[in-house]
Amino acid sequence: MNITLKVWRQKNTSTPGKLVEYKLANIDPDMSFLEMFDILNGELTNKGEQIIAFDHDCREGICGSCAMYVNGRAHGPQTGAAVCQLYMRSFNDGDTIIVEPWRSRGFPVIKDLSTDRSAFDRIVQAGGYISVNTGAAPEANEILVSHEIQETTMDAAACIACGACVAACKNASAMLFVSAQVSRFALLPQGQSERRTRAERMVAQMDSEGFGACSFTGACAVECPASVSLENIARLNREYLGAKIS
Repeated sequence: MNITLKVWRQKNTSTPGKLVEYKLANIDPDMSFLEMFDILNGELTNKGEQIIAFDHDCREGICGSCAMYVNGRAHGPQTGAAVCQLYMRSFNDGDTIIVEPWRSRGFPVIKDLSTDRSAFDRIVQAGGYISVNTGAAPEANEILVSHEIQETTMDAAACIACGACVAACKNASAMLFVSAQVSRFALLPQGQSERRTRAERMVAQMDSEGFGACSFTGACAVECPASVSLENIARLNREYLGAKIS
């Protein structure tokens, strides 16, 4: 395949960025999108030019590092997959592909396609945990949890914190991410003692990070590579309302 890339290049947070065009030839259709970037960076290195910065780690759709827009869509045209799981066979020979970083006040650009998503870490630190005394591990089956609760909790815990929900939302809202973090603890018996303060603190931190409000369009769930359900947002709203009126 021969393709044309238009990639966002930005030196740092305070420097204006722009789209720069690159042409690649003889790209294997079975190559992953990030492998294609490796080829491009190899060519740039050989030319003595600055390589394109982008985040990645596991390359298996687990870590959520590979955050970028591909032709205006979070993680590209493939549904239910991170960009590291996107393959060049999803495009056609001669295509022009536009690649940009996440666009959100909460995710400032560090360089090129790499963004600072530490805001998610601070939201989790505000309440996304269960406080327990240290000591010997309890028996795994000591507290019984129904199969339905187990499945619902695991579905919420599937969130990989990539930020696609923020990128897809017209308001740059982080509600799907926050609701997944709240749901994974609020449903478990161990999380009941902190369920009210958890929702209140995490929503307050989300607001302070500059993320927008949720208007429930559902775009976040459509682009989520882990298919986190909108039901979690409804659950977060109930938890938050309960915290305010209790």
